[in-house]
Amino acid sequence: MKVAVYQMDIIPGDIEQNRKKVEKWSDEVTLNQQVDLIVLPEMWTTAYTLPQLEQLIEEDEHSVELFLAELAKKHNVNIIAGSIVVKEEGEFFNRALVYNRQGENVYHYDKIHLVPMLKEDEYLTGGKKRANVFELDGHKMAVIICYDLRFPELARAVALEGAELLVVVAEWPLAREQHWNTLLKARAIENQLFVVSSNRVGTYDGVEFAGQSQIINPWGELIEYGSIEREETLLAILSLEEVQRIRKEVPVFSSRVPSLYK
Repeated sequence: MKVAVYQMDIIPGDIEQNRKKVEKWSDEVTLNQQVDLIVLPEMWTTAYTLPQLEQLIEEDEHSVELFLAELAKKHNVNIIAGSIVVKEEGEFFNRALVYNRQGENVYHYDKIHLVPMLKEDEYLTGGKKRANVFELDGHKMAVIICYDLRFPELARAVALEGAELLVVVAEWPLAREQHWNTLLKARAIENQLFVVSSNRVGTYDGVEFAGQSQIINPWGELIEYGSIEREETLLAILSLEEVQRIRKEVPVFSSRVPSLYK
């Protein structure tokens, strides 16, 4: 499976211009090569413009979802479309969206853990369902969002359901970059799966973001690693069959004793 990750600098509050950036990037990254999966960062349409979100979302009227569906069909590519803010029954959610090659929205996940340091919980509602496994091209995957990375229960649950790939989309700040690097590697090693992360670069409202998007194999080895400050593309071919081989060589899951963990 060939994966392309967009490490993006997001234009605050400008959905149309960010959409044009993603379209241009996807056109370039799929030119003359077959990409199976593209991954975008968290809140790539608006950034953390939390006080303006209600107005921005109402003006957009679901055009982002239509855009993503058309993009998937145009390039015959699966998309884990980072996350965007959506409004449902008067509440706002930070939602990750997944599209298959036919442009069908096959899964969505609402961020459970909202970031108190960025006052996310003052504007958004936490997700009401846990992260689940979905399939693209016959492979089991899962997606979590930024602060969710600090809660290992989420990753372990999807690993137990057979996930071979965990995608982490984020706007993780540079001030906590060591945590980002350590936790991504830990989730890969402890769950014996591939971890693919897309983090933004740039600054907004006094916060500098860490970049350093990563693709990590089930041994915890870095396959690709982004810079701190630059927009760039991470490309890698993942042999997802490695997951089962490694789980047999170091049989963590069959060695678990859940009855003694409570």
